[in-house]
Amino acid sequence: MSETVAPEEIEPVIGGGEDLGALDPLSLLEAMSKVARRTWASAAPRRAARLGGELARVALGRSEIRPGPRDWRFKNRAWADHPLYRRLAQSYLAWVDTLDGLVDDAGLDWRTEQRARFAVSLLTSALAPTNQFALNPDALERAFETGGRSVLRGIRNVGLDVTQNRGMPRSVAPGAHEVGRNLAMTPGAVVHRNEVCELLQYAPATDSVHERPVVVVPPQINKYYVMDLAPGRSFIEFAVSEGFQVFAISWKNPGPETAAWDLGTYLDAAEDAMRAAAEITASTVSALGVCAGGLTTAALLARQAWRGEDLVHAAGFAVTQIDYDVPSLIGMFGTARVAGESVRASARRGALDGAGLGALFAALRPNDLIWNYWVNNNLLGEDPPVFDVLAWNADGTSLPAALHRQFLDVFVRNTMARGELTLAGEPIDLQKVAVDTFVMGARTDHLVPWQACYASTRLFGGPSRFVLSSSGHIQSLVNPPGSPKMTVTTGPEPTLGAEAWLAEATEAPGVWWQEWAAWQADRAGDRRPPPERLGSHAHPEIEPAPGLYVRNG
Repeated sequence: MSETVAPEEIEPVIGGGEDLGALDPLSLLEAMSKVARRTWASAAPRRAARLGGELARVALGRSEIRPGPRDWRFKNRAWADHPLYRRLAQSYLAWVDTLDGLVDDAGLDWRTEQRARFAVSLLTSALAPTNQFALNPDALERAFETGGRSVLRGIRNVGLDVTQNRGMPRSVAPGAHEVGRNLAMTPGAVVHRNEVCELLQYAPATDSVHERPVVVVPPQINKYYVMDLAPGRSFIEFAVSEGFQVFAISWKNPGPETAAWDLGTYLDAAEDAMRAAAEITASTVSALGVCAGGLTTAALLARQAWRGEDLVHAAGFAVTQIDYDVPSLIGMFGTARVAGESVRASARRGALDGAGLGALFAALRPNDLIWNYWVNNNLLGEDPPVFDVLAWNADGTSLPAALHRQFLDVFVRNTMARGELTLAGEPIDLQKVAVDTFVMGARTDHLVPWQACYASTRLFGGPSRFVLSSSGHIQSLVNPPGSPKMTVTTGPEPTLGAEAWLAEATEAPGVWWQEWAAWQADRAGDRRPPPERLGSHAHPEIEPAPGLYVRNG
C-alpha cells in the first residue's frame, strides 16, 4: 500500500493568503503563452529532444529517473518493481520535468513565473497516473482486499463531495471536531464584545502572572483558534502556562450587510478590544499578530505612533508578510487585472467567500491538498482524515468587500511597506513605529517565504528580533515544545540581508514559542498574583470561551 501524507506534514493553505482573491484563468494562459513564445525557437526543441531520449531509455529499462523521497504518490513497491508501472511513472516524471524546465528557460519576471509554475502544477498534478483507478496499484489492491467494497465507498464519497463540498474532495471528516468540545478548549471567558469582534480572556494557570497582557490578533478570514487548536497543541495554553495574561480577538463572520467594513473598521474594533484588556489588567498591552492579522497589527501600531499613543507596548508577528515586493508564491496574484476581477466579484456579493478562497489556496498545493484526498477518499474508499488542523482549515470565514479591496491595494501596490497607505487622513508609516517587535518566519512556508517575513524587521523604526521555525506556514503555529524534528534558528540582529543573517544564525531543537516567551517576558513587566476573576466591573464576563462569534458561520 502507498503511504499518504503524514499528519505532521499536512499544511493547510488558507492562513496567510487572506488578502487575495480569485485567480483569473486568463492570467495563467497568458503566462504559459509567454513561456511558449520565449522557448519555442531554442529551449523547446532542446527540451523535446531530451524528453525523447529519456523516453527511449524508459522503454529500454535504462532510465535512472526516480520519484522524490517525499512524493507519496509513488510509494507502492509496484512503481519500482513492476516493469509497466515503473515505465509509466518514469514517463510521467520525465514529462513533468520537461514542462518545469521550460518555465526555467523562459526568463520571466517572478510574478509571471509563479503563475506559469502554478499552471504547470495544476496540469501535471491532475494528469498523474495515481489519480486514475485503473492505474493506481493501491486502489486495485484495496478493491481486491475488500471484495469491491472500497469501490462502493469511493462512489459514495464522490457523491458526498459533489453535494456537500462543491465537488472538491473533503479534507476532514465532518463532526469529528467541534469548538468547545475538542477544539479551542483553554478555559476563559468573553469579556468584551462589539459588532466586529469579541475579546476572550483566559484563566490564569500559574501562581503569579506578568502584569502586561498579550492580545492575539488573528487574520480576518480564519478563526482565531488556530492559536488554541487543541490541548497540547495550543499556543494560548502554552502562553498561559508561562505566566502571561492572555487575551484573544475573535472576529465576527461578516456577510453582505457588512460590505462597508474596511481596515479602519477593524482597527477601531481591535483598539477597543485592546483598551478593554488594558482596563482589565491596569496596564498597557503587547500584541501578537498572526498571518494577515499582522497587517492589522502593523497598521494599528503605525496609527498609534501617528497619534502619539502608547497603548501597545511591544508586538510580535507570526508568518506575516508586509513587504509584497519580496517574491512569494502568492505574488502571482499581484497584478491589477487579477486584483480588479477579484474586487468586482466581492463587491457584487458584499464579501469574499471564505470557502471559495479555501479551494483556490488548496490548488496552490494540488498534490497534497486536493489529489491526496481524491485518492484516499474516492479511489481507496477511505473516510476523510480527522486531523484537528484540517478541521480548523475548513472552518473559514468571509472577508468584507471594503476590507478585501484595501488588502488587495496593499498587496498589489505594496502601499503599507512603502509608507503610502492613509486611513481617514492618518498616514500609516511603519518607520514611525518605535516599539520592540518580534518577527517569526517559517523555513518551509510555501505561501510567505521566510525571507518575506524577515523583510518586516526592516520596516519598523524600533528594535526587532527575528527567529526562524523549521516548519511550514500553519505547522509552525501549532507545534508545541517537544515536537519531534522541530528546530528554531536564531541569529544576530536583523541588520543584514536575509541570507547573510541565516549564514550567521544557529539552529537548535525547539520551537519559536519558547523564543517568543523569553522575549515577551522581558517586556511584560513585573509578576503579581493572578486575578481572582476574569474581566472587571467595566468589562464583566459575558459567556464562557470560545464565545459566540467563533460559532457563527
